[in-house]
Amino acid sequence: MKDPYSIIKKPIITEKSTLLKEAQNKVLFQVATHANKKEIKQAIEKLFGVTVLGVNTLKVRGKVKGLRMRKGKRPDWKKAFVTLKEGDKIEFFEGV
Repeated sequence: MKDPYSIIKKPIITEKSTLLKEAQNKVLFQVATHANKKEIKQAIEKLFGVTVLGVNTLKVRGKVKGLRMRKGKRPDWKKAFVTLKEGDKIEFFEGV
């Protein structure tokens, strides 16, 4: 298995992800584009000590942006929806 810190880049904390966390016990992460579902599951379980029931992934295309005469593109990235076992939690910044 690869290093879990190279697979999991950062949590995604938005209004939608907060609602998913409360309603369906799902947590969102930005992950490496080369990572598959098994590697993501193992990395989450090792880093946070929780039981993962399922992983859904989604590739997000980078937006094309322009400034005057130049065109640029933001990088593509991968998003993982991780479903946790009932009763397990991953606390990012609770009580702040």
